Amino acid sequence: MGATIVIGGFFGDEGKGKIISYLAQKDDPTIVVRGGAGPNAGHTIKDGDKTFKVRMLPSGFLNKNSKVMIGPGVVVNPDVFLKEINDFGTDGRSFLDNNCGIIEKHHLEADSKGRLKEKIGSTGSGTGPANAERAMRTLKMAKEIDSLQKYIIDVPLEINNALDRNENILIEGTQGTHLSLWHGTYPFVTTKDVTASGICADVGIGPKRIDDVIVVFKSYLTRVGTGPMAGELSAEETSQKGWEEFGTVTGRLRRAAEFDFELASRAIMLSSANQISITKLDVRFPDCAGAQSLDELGADAKSFIKNIESILDRVNIPKSLSEINVPEDCAKRIAEKAMLDQAYATNPKKASLEDLEEIVLQSIKKAR
Repeated sequence: MGATIVIGGFFGDEGKGKIISYLAQKDDPTIVVRGGAGPNAGHTIKDGDKTFKVRMLPSGFLNKNSKVMIGPGVVVNPDVFLKEINDFGTDGRSFLDNNCGIIEKHHLEADSKGRLKEKIGSTGSGTGPANAERAMRTLKMAKEIDSLQKYIIDVPLEINNALDRNENILIEGTQGTHLSLWHGTYPFVTTKDVTASGICADVGIGPKRIDDVIVVFKSYLTRVGTGPMAGELSAEETSQKGWEEFGTVTGRLRRAAEFDFELASRAIMLSSANQISITKLDVRFPDCAGAQSLDELGADAKSFIKNIESILDRVNIPKSLSEINVPEDCAKRIAEKAMLDQAYATNPKKASLEDLEEIVLQSIKKAR
């Protein structure tokens, strides 16, 4: 018995909702509580022939014995919250903290145009403007909204009391480590920290009360919207591999790339994860479809998992490009590609092609 927290290891879209819904059935927690920024994060889960797209409630609502809660660090759209309670049949066991911030019409409007939408690729959910207003201490709170009064509860007190009674608590993180406001690819990030530490603060639980931190990775990388992603595949390459996906919240096509061991290792470090979950192995390795144990996996899938297990313990990041056999005559070509990357425009100091070529040459010639 104890507290388990589940977070994303990449840029979101890792399949956290499916892991949460599975653990909610398997571990039968008294409470499933959600942290994170707000309804800008969505999870898609299936129950038999039913598909649920969740934006506010925790994905563990499928366990009818569990109370589902939203922590005080989350901003809430009352319309989305109330609709999901009705659609998912969770009235009587859905709660939110009185200190949850409230997304209003003007937040939705601000998030659907201008720089946030065009440059950062915001979801248009109002989450960013609401969190900005919260930082200015002017945001309306859940305790001020009449339609939410029957659902308000002291979430930190409830989950800590449950732990005192030796009950199971399941904590749901949202988005992915590398979208964290502190640790992500700024400015192409969300409006809060979404590592395990940040999610703990969102729901009101101290780090010493956490028993397990599970970081979820997909067997390949995907990202919605703008922002850097090393080794990004073309739309044609993504389609050929069968990795074509669309975002739960926005419906936008997800960009794709190969599994990134360096990003995975950093995600584990930032959240002190002690367990790893890998999703969509059967998409990358179709012969894995239906397998329910490691022994049932094909040789390629086993090798992939073994590689993750060994490399993530100690990722040896090369000290120079020469260590990965990059020749000096590639410097100009690498610099030219760097100038084409969408993140180039956000550099605080503009670098010329010659400047970038010199940086690449230095990385080839000597250690960082």
